[in-house]
Amino acid sequence: MLRIKASPHLISRYLNLEKTNPNPNRRALSEKLLAFLLQQCLSLRQLKQIHTQMITNSIHKPNSFLFKIADLKDFAYASDFFSRILEPTEYAFNVMIRGLSTTWNKSSLALELYFRMKFLGLKPNKLTYPFLFIACSNLLAVEYGRVGHSSVVKRGFDEDGHVSHSLITMYARCGELGDARKVFDEIPERDLVSWNSMISGYSKMRYAAEAVGLFREMMGAGFEPNEMTLVSVLGACGELGDLKLGTWVEEFVVENKMVLNSFMGSALIHMYGKCGDLVSARRIFESMKKKDKVTWNAMITGYAQNGLSEEAIKLFQDMRMSSTTPDQITLIGMLSACASIGALDLGKQAEIYASERGLRDDIYVATALVDMYAKCGSLDNAFRVFNGMPRKNEVSWNAMISALAFHGQAQEALALFKSMIKEGGSASPNDITFVGVLSACVHAGLVDEGRRLFHMMCSSFRLVPKIEHYSCMVDLLSRAGHLEEAWDFIEKMPEKPDEVILGALLGACQKRKNIDISERVMKLLLELEPSNSGNYVISSRLYANLRRWDDSARMRMLMKQKGVSKTPGCSWIDIDSQLHEFHAGGDVLHHEWIEIHQILNLLIDDLRREGYIPNTSLL
Repeated sequence: MLRIKASPHLISRYLNLEKTNPNPNRRALSEKLLAFLLQQCLSLRQLKQIHTQMITNSIHKPNSFLFKIADLKDFAYASDFFSRILEPTEYAFNVMIRGLSTTWNKSSLALELYFRMKFLGLKPNKLTYPFLFIACSNLLAVEYGRVGHSSVVKRGFDEDGHVSHSLITMYARCGELGDARKVFDEIPERDLVSWNSMISGYSKMRYAAEAVGLFREMMGAGFEPNEMTLVSVLGACGELGDLKLGTWVEEFVVENKMVLNSFMGSALIHMYGKCGDLVSARRIFESMKKKDKVTWNAMITGYAQNGLSEEAIKLFQDMRMSSTTPDQITLIGMLSACASIGALDLGKQAEIYASERGLRDDIYVATALVDMYAKCGSLDNAFRVFNGMPRKNEVSWNAMISALAFHGQAQEALALFKSMIKEGGSASPNDITFVGVLSACVHAGLVDEGRRLFHMMCSSFRLVPKIEHYSCMVDLLSRAGHLEEAWDFIEKMPEKPDEVILGALLGACQKRKNIDISERVMKLLLELEPSNSGNYVISSRLYANLRRWDDSARMRMLMKQKGVSKTPGCSWIDIDSQLHEFHAGGDVLHHEWIEIHQILNLLIDDLRREGYIPNTSLL
């Protein structure tokens, strides 16, 4: 096949023939050649040379030329050229809207052009609306999307497949899954793209059960899934922890000899990681011949999310040794791993690396740094990163507020919360924010402030309290001795209280000798944890302290009947990077147990000389 290179010299040679031989046939040939060269053009420099020849030779092909500029993504040049067209057609507008809607941060301009098109009396067609809805998706501008949807129905384009698919995607990305499903249900003849659009919408918005359900419905309707279907379903399997279906997808891929590219491989790794099967995730990772950033990130994130921090860090180092350059997602996974094991030095190295790569000011990387420094005990560094962030979102504020609460700096956490409200902007307190400030109140015993914040959450911010908020309030009230009020919060919980919060209230009942609430709590605990010896022991002690010897003995007998044994106390100490484990009554297993007991006896003697009297009621 003859291939002609789009050379500017070739353009000049043929177009300049017009000056010496103004032959109509020659001019027609030149215009055809120009059209061919426009199609072959690969750089903006060549395009500008072609444009120069067009102007010189008075050849006007605005639509073809505009399409090529937009295709090369030079929108400053395209906008300037578009503004010089005296009477732009629907085609010209469609070219601009298409290019702008599919380019990052240009979607608002696409919307402006759509409304300008209508203002000039031009009629958008079925080629206009899909890209209008893409722009609305990018901006989460669902109201503009509804306006476009209304026009689609009026003009009879609602049965066009491309329009319907883009509508489903737009509504789904804007969180309007009900509207997306309505569009899907009204499609008269669904094809695979229709099913994929809806399944993908459910999966990306974390409606995992609905995504899997629709996938099964699609299979029942006789459609065979393609790569896009399976990737969406794998995402849903990860959210649900549905390892069985996820494994079936891998088997389907193998049986149908589908290519394990980055798209599919990363989805499988992510699914296995979410389901906790890191062996299978690593098997997929190792089997992939070409690994890009997405593949590495999926594996690193899988390790980090499952607490295998050392493996995540090692894989990050392997990635740096390879030809793949880490990005924001990589660093976030790495910093999460550092936070989990308290690897402060590695975290500092990650910050230096982020600074060198220009990723230090990325809002997600910076937030991960705040979280890492806080969990590694370096609160000053956490504050330094937080204060240096050029832009903060809810996650950033929440990370710093929670860090202060965790470190017992309650007043500082509450002051930062007030700053968050005062600053306003795009960061508004959410349910996680209130978990942070309520935790701060728990640590500092600020009962009245906790009550006020809980009320503020409901009345001022219209947030529905979750079990975490009720748990904070129960913990706060229990510690302060407000046991009746704490029990009242338990009864108001949207879900059943867990063993942690009930255990805290039971301990408070023992301290306050409140047998009435203790018996209510104990009833719930025995249903939740019938094998937890601590619950029986605390109740037995409580009865004993009140001289209800029969009830105390009954709890001990119940514990024996159920075959529950008291778990021996256990502690660990790290000496020279070696972990030593000790069990109550089992120290003889340690090779230095004689020396250890000699030291302990000396310490006990010193304590007694200082007047210490042990509290035997807790034994």
